[in-house]
Amino acid sequence: MSKLITYTDGGARGNPGPSGIGAVIYNEEKKIVATISKFLGEGTNNQAEYKALIVALEKAKELGATELQCFLDSELVVKQLNREYKVKDQDLAQLFLKVYNLSLNFKKIIFTHVRREFNKEADKLANEAMDRGV
Repeated sequence: MSKLITYTDGGARGNPGPSGIGAVIYNEEKKIVATISKFLGEGTNNQAEYKALIVALEKAKELGATELQCFLDSELVVKQLNREYKVKDQDLAQLFLKVYNLSLNFKKIIFTHVRREFNKEADKLANEAMDRGV
């Protein structure tokens, strides 16, 4: 597999509160090759957004991707990853660095903001994870 497309979402109930992540990974033919739904425990929305992306990047690497198109509904995280915003929060800075290091495994990686209504599957998986954990 050379090119994969990821949709990721993370959330927290209470912010901070019980948090979970969801990710859907597609191949170029728009067929699902992997889904991830995981309860994280206590955290913030932004931490969960980053962690969802990290898990998706790790899975994409495992699947042998060389190119990635990553869709996230967190405008903050996308703008930080695209260097439009600085990462001021210490916890997010560590997660940003982890994403950066993982991104070096790919020849090409693009981070794109997508409206929430176009990220329903990843959102559903994140909510299912939070439901299981609460």
